[in-house]
Amino acid sequence: MPATRAIRAAKPFTTFAGGPPKRPLNGYMRFVQEQRPQMVRQHPDFKAIEVIKKIATRWRLLRPEQKRPFEKAALADRDRYKVMLERYKAQLTPAQSKALVEEQRQKRAKRMAIKKKRELTKLGKPKRPRLPFNIFMSEHFEEARGITVVAKMKSLQDDWRKLSIMQKQVYVQLAEDDKVRYKNEMKRWEEHMVEIGRQDLIRRKETARKATKAGKNRAKSKVAKPKKAVAKKKRAAKKTTKKTTKSTVRNTKKA
Repeated sequence: MPATRAIRAAKPFTTFAGGPPKRPLNGYMRFVQEQRPQMVRQHPDFKAIEVIKKIATRWRLLRPEQKRPFEKAALADRDRYKVMLERYKAQLTPAQSKALVEEQRQKRAKRMAIKKKRELTKLGKPKRPRLPFNIFMSEHFEEARGITVVAKMKSLQDDWRKLSIMQKQVYVQLAEDDKVRYKNEMKRWEEHMVEIGRQDLIRRKETARKATKAGKNRAKSKVAKPKKAVAKKKRAAKKTTKKTTKSTVRNTKKA
């Protein structure tokens, strides 16, 4: 566990000539930056993701006073960043300012797209159907010629072009089957999204309307089943009562 100590200053931000200053690292990322070389030396067989997971575990186990130097250094960097950013903006022309705003908008949009993709994955959104070539590629990637991914892709494209129409038809049919799979899974997924109140994730208004209706019908059927059972019991009870009454009347007449 790393001991509490002074944290060295971060590297200088990007100069004005080279573009806007870079955003400073937060406390956790400063910790990651410091720990990564040590972790790689200790575990040379670890993949990058395993190294990050190990460092993240270390960070979670730190006491607040051990995290404080990293967070304090991050706050100091953030203050310097704000000052440098204002200076940078002040020396821009109107056209450059407009371009900077557009660049920042695109970056935000990209971050939002990544965030949404992660959310959809967590919610179990079905994977899109594969194209015939994609299916062919997944089946033959391991034995494809070439060392790099690019080389393998090129050899697979060449092999695909050499296939006859009959040979390609197998993958075309598999792709068609995958479309059916995707359609059915998306229908069930969108109905589930309606049930949990996430209509905003449904593709089109018409689809949303159908999914909402299907979700409501399913909910109604769950409620209707107990109601039907109760009604059936009531009808059976009435029949029994009628039979009992008729039998009593007959017995009275006989008497």
